[in-house]
Amino acid sequence: MRRRSWISICLTALLILSLTGCGRQENPKNLITQDSGNERVVNLFSPMEKTDPNAENVARAASDLTVAMAEEQLGVSVEYLTYTAETYQEKTYDDVCLDRVRNNMDDIYLLNPDAIMTLGAEGLLMDLSGLESAKNLREIIRAANTVNGRLVAIPQEVVAYGLFINMDIFKECRLELPSTPEEFLECCRVLQEHGYETPVGANRWWLETFVFAQAYADLYNGGNTEAEIEALNSGEARYSDYMRDGFEFLKTLMDRGYIDAEKAAVSEAIEAEGPDFKAGKTPIVMAYWGAANAETAYGKTDFELRVIGFPSSRGQMPVIPLTGLAVGAGAEHREDAAKVMDVMISDQALQIYSETNRVISPSRNVKVDCTASLEPLNDRIEEGVYVLGSNAGMKVEQWGNTCLIVRELLNGASVDDCMDFFDRLQDAALNP
Repeated sequence: MRRRSWISICLTALLILSLTGCGRQENPKNLITQDSGNERVVNLFSPMEKTDPNAENVARAASDLTVAMAEEQLGVSVEYLTYTAETYQEKTYDDVCLDRVRNNMDDIYLLNPDAIMTLGAEGLLMDLSGLESAKNLREIIRAANTVNGRLVAIPQEVVAYGLFINMDIFKECRLELPSTPEEFLECCRVLQEHGYETPVGANRWWLETFVFAQAYADLYNGGNTEAEIEALNSGEARYSDYMRDGFEFLKTLMDRGYIDAEKAAVSEAIEAEGPDFKAGKTPIVMAYWGAANAETAYGKTDFELRVIGFPSSRGQMPVIPLTGLAVGAGAEHREDAAKVMDVMISDQALQIYSETNRVISPSRNVKVDCTASLEPLNDRIEEGVYVLGSNAGMKVEQWGNTCLIVRELLNGASVDDCMDFFDRLQDAALNP
């Protein structure tokens, strides 16, 4: 199965949305060096589009503030090199990143989970665990970005997915917020009885969040995470055994009409289900943390919004996939790049980043007040309750593959067919 075409859209596009949503600097520093001369230069490759430095630049964002901090403290100049579809045509962002890292073309890279896993396994990413700022990272960051015992990538924010609930409708229907799969199904039944024909607005990208919440609730919260992942990596345990309940749950949602499978299979995220949700016609959708802050998504509604975790055996469960910044192990400016990273992920820099974008920080020391709608999701994360939708320590890439297999279910495959897909993926990963 091909998986890279979806992932740069689903995760790096998400990151672009969060990066472009912040306020602008007064007299911003020019982050594009036109004539480097003898300056110390660090090259950063990312999907962030940079414009003429003398023009109004709406894409200069929270990440840029941390880069400017590194430039000032270290006396280096960070030059942005960016991916554009026009430049690379049929190549996806992930394909281009793999090629550039393997050829030592840049110093720092913003990478998606599957690229982190691939390049980390090839030994082409620097071990960042020795950075001073890495000592402050949440355990979730280490778990998701460690390959063969090496911390190879660090994000500037934790992107959490949850269920977005129209509380006005729930109160109208006298419904409590659901925590378990059974409670969620009962909510959908009642909502249908009250005239909401399709209670859950869905798209072709994010239904896997329901699966992850149920599949890995115990794996990530049962105190035996490392051993369970090792069993999966050795083949002693099967991914299909973890995934089955989540896929059967989705099948039930489809069969009862709580999700329109035919529409979801061809729908883009937010633009498809968003209008009906904002208009009060659809009670429930799924989306990422930043969508609750962005007015272009769900940051401004005419009803009371609440964001909760997905239903699981352990209650409401946030689902977290991670992108990350990485340094090429063979990069020309490797040492300076590591120092830039150390500043960018310092508590001081992450405080600025998190306050600007109103997101969860990868540092356990940085706390940012969130909007009232996000408090239920944030509370669970602060309690250490969550599942990872991507984990570089697993031999089978999670987020993209599960997304594609969910699409097979939407298009008519049986649950058993979908489990066979997982078995084949696992066998291929264990016997390359």
